Amino acid sequence: MAVNGKVIITCAVTGAIHTPSMSPYLPVTAEEIADAAIGAAEAGAAVVHLHARNPATGQPDQSPEAFRPFLEVIKQRSDCVVNITTGGAPTMAIEERVRPAATFKPEVASLNMGSMNFGLYPMLQRQKEFKHDWERPYLEGSRERIFKNTFADIEYILSTCAENGTRFEIECYDIGHLYTLSHFADRGLVKPPFFVQSVFGILGGIGPHPEDVMQMKRTADRLFGDQYRWSVLGAGRNQMPIAAMAAAMGGNVRVGLEDSLWIGKGQLAQTNAEQVTKVRQIIEGLGYAAATPEEARAILDLKGADKVGF
Repeated sequence: MAVNGKVIITCAVTGAIHTPSMSPYLPVTAEEIADAAIGAAEAGAAVVHLHARNPATGQPDQSPEAFRPFLEVIKQRSDCVVNITTGGAPTMAIEERVRPAATFKPEVASLNMGSMNFGLYPMLQRQKEFKHDWERPYLEGSRERIFKNTFADIEYILSTCAENGTRFEIECYDIGHLYTLSHFADRGLVKPPFFVQSVFGILGGIGPHPEDVMQMKRTADRLFGDQYRWSVLGAGRNQMPIAAMAAAMGGNVRVGLEDSLWIGKGQLAQTNAEQVTKVRQIIEGLGYAAATPEEARAILDLKGADKVGF
């Protein structure tokens, strides 16, 4: 899977899973998100995956106005591939979630391949104090909240972005999500090469066991052959072990504070760049090299940074 020995590192710099009380290093403001993305790119990430947050409270914010300030700065200061979320947060409607990607027409946007339980509430076991009123109910509410990504929702995102030339980081949290991708590929609504991001260790999705990793890859190989590019992310403490497994299998990797706040046992990562540096060392130790943004564009068949809407 590693094309010419090059591994694409994606860095997801803030996300919508963790809340500000969990780490003082979680990027919240537009300036912090821009600096985090640029730092990750300088450390070796070819792709930066972006969410926005309310600068005062840190709450996920999917308004295009929240994205614009950091998108413009990142484009001015880096040639990295910008990947905008359409996942937003599980509390948001699909129309809200797709607006930034529809507005800014990025080279890549994320696309979740199925509705699922998305359990964040175990984080309450270690986080007892919160800075903001929204944090505890947001985590607690995940006990009964469904992260809704129906067939109609997926088709809505694909059709809304159909004329933009945007490719998708297709997020698959379980084996059935690969079959959902196959369904939309058979209908011609998404075109190869597919950028399949296999997600391991989220409560409600597939687990982080090596057998789970291999099963995901075997199934994707059978369904898509040479028509896809495989990447992985491991949640929390699974981040580096999953990345190492996948890199050894020739896969691409994703790290970042969206997926894990940690750089080691009991040690918070102070920057996204720390995680990129660590996974790059793993990749290079296996005899591969981190792909540059231009190499990633060629591998994923992207339209180029000159054709985005920001």
